[in-house]
This record gives sequence, structure tokens and C-alpha cells, in this order.
Amino acid sequence: MKYGARNQLIGKVTGVKKGSLMCQVSLSIPANSSMASVMTIDSLKDLGIKKGDKVRVVVKAINVLLVKE
Repeated sequence: MKYGARNQLIGKVTGVKKGSLMCQVSLSIPANSSMASVMTIDSLKDLGIKKGDKVRVVVKAINVLLVKE
């Protein structure tokens, strides 16, 4: 899959905090740093993201998108 965003990192999911409609996915990324992404519960289920998964972190402007390959 191709993306217009050029800022991409590989991260490991360190936690998922679920609310009623949205969730926060916490990540460990290179250089001993961390990030988080907020998405709908439906997107989390569709992507099949869970703690321990390796994901691609795609950053464009103010958006942080996770891609599970």
C-alpha cells in the first residue's frame, strides 16, 4: 500500500486504553521514545491491533495513522 505521508516509523503496541467509542493506542518507537494514536473502536477491531503487535506509524501533519501489515 502506498501513502502520501513520508514520515513513517515502525513501532510496537505497548497498550490499548478503550473508551465507549474511541481508544488510545500507546506505542514504543525507536530511540527509546513513545507515541500514541487515537482511533475509533471499530478501526481498532478492523485493523486487529493488540498489545505486542508491530505496526507502521504513518505521520502526516496533525494525523498519526497506524498500519498493521
